[in-house]
Amino acid sequence: MNLPYAEPFRIKMVEEIRQSTRAEREEWLKEANYNLFNLKSSQVFIDLLTDSGTGAMSDRQWGALMTGDESYAGSRSFEELQNSVERITGFKYLLPTHQGRAAENVLFSVLVKEGDIVPGNSHFDTTKGHIEFRKAHAVDCTIDEAFDINNPHPFKGNINLEKLEAIYKSHPKENIPFCLITITCNSSGGQPVSLENMKAVKALSDQYGIPVFFDSARFAENAYFIKKREQGQENRTIKEICKEIFSYGEGMTMSSKKDGLVNIGGFIALNNEEVFRKASNFTIIYEGFITYGGMAGRDMAALAVGLDEATEFAYLESRISQVEYLGNKLIEYGIPVQKPIGGHAVFIDSLSFLPNVSREEYPAQTLGLEIYKEAGIRTVEIGTLLADRDPETRQNRYPKLELVRLAIPRRTYTNNHMDYIAAAIKNVYERREEIAKGYKITWEPEILRHFTVQLEKA
Repeated sequence: MNLPYAEPFRIKMVEEIRQSTRAEREEWLKEANYNLFNLKSSQVFIDLLTDSGTGAMSDRQWGALMTGDESYAGSRSFEELQNSVERITGFKYLLPTHQGRAAENVLFSVLVKEGDIVPGNSHFDTTKGHIEFRKAHAVDCTIDEAFDINNPHPFKGNINLEKLEAIYKSHPKENIPFCLITITCNSSGGQPVSLENMKAVKALSDQYGIPVFFDSARFAENAYFIKKREQGQENRTIKEICKEIFSYGEGMTMSSKKDGLVNIGGFIALNNEEVFRKASNFTIIYEGFITYGGMAGRDMAALAVGLDEATEFAYLESRISQVEYLGNKLIEYGIPVQKPIGGHAVFIDSLSFLPNVSREEYPAQTLGLEIYKEAGIRTVEIGTLLADRDPETRQNRYPKLELVRLAIPRRTYTNNHMDYIAAAIKNVYERREEIAKGYKITWEPEILRHFTVQLEKA
């Protein structure tokens, strides 16, 4: 008899969570102005808002916290982190930051200026925000297959080379500071980019003299999909694949709260000494000295261990298999989701799920609120609210997909929780025809509105 799969870890500590009543949840949503970000964690039973910084650390990481060196300059923990980053990525220059968006702020302060064009594959929210804050433009060159949820393409995060070359041909080189490859591509459903595509993007970019950078928050998950799906990669280790991935770029930004397996932190890694020196000045201005950059020594020590653990196949198989387990449950129940299932989350297509809610009334946000009311599960909208307004016309930008993301924290929930989530969403799906009205905005900020927007029932 073949043995069933078992997780490659044991649980040492648990945290109690409380289930609330529907009446409580409806009142809490009203108090939160129908923005799930405004809920207190005590009001949430299963929290799928994000996988960023919400996972569980290992015993080795907790041990590393105790040995952290808190020296202001030249910390031993920085050396440990630098060695770990260089061993896994090949980049020799390291600038720690307090999280991923800080890494974007520092690097883009060096590279991005007003009027620039930054092509890539579906830039995520803070990335696009940092670009547009500088009065530059983020251009999506993702392959068209990414926007058909039923298309089984194994690498829906790939960049369309024709779209990319059209950008290179139609804009002066000095106005294209870099091409950004996001791995995995969050906005298209946590979808990976193939090695073949990265190599082709690098070759095309070299032809036009454009550097390539990586948004690397989930690079290890991307490497797992390469090993599982790309021909000729099945016998390579995750670390070998990671080293090749980064050989096709000039540098990377990292939100370490994802594939770094820590609760806080980020970094920039580079091989270009000139860019490193310029970025160092902005690190000192915005973050801290260049050998800690907004991170405590203990957190750098835990991150050095986390990067090593996250690039091991056994961990990744356990993590991604759980996401696939939930995705397959939802498919079994007839729920329209992005296929294939992504690495860190399951993405529900709200346009198919709630056909009676107009796009002007934010169907993805509406669905997220219904799921919370049903079972105390907090998700996040990846749709029109997140797409924000056009910075010039101030009109809503309607993305091709209106998604609800179920982001699964790492090493945190069991498959019993996944069964509960699937059953709750099935209940909402069975009464979908009753949901005909969405929400309207009563207040919003100028940029990155989804974090703090206030809504009311339409």
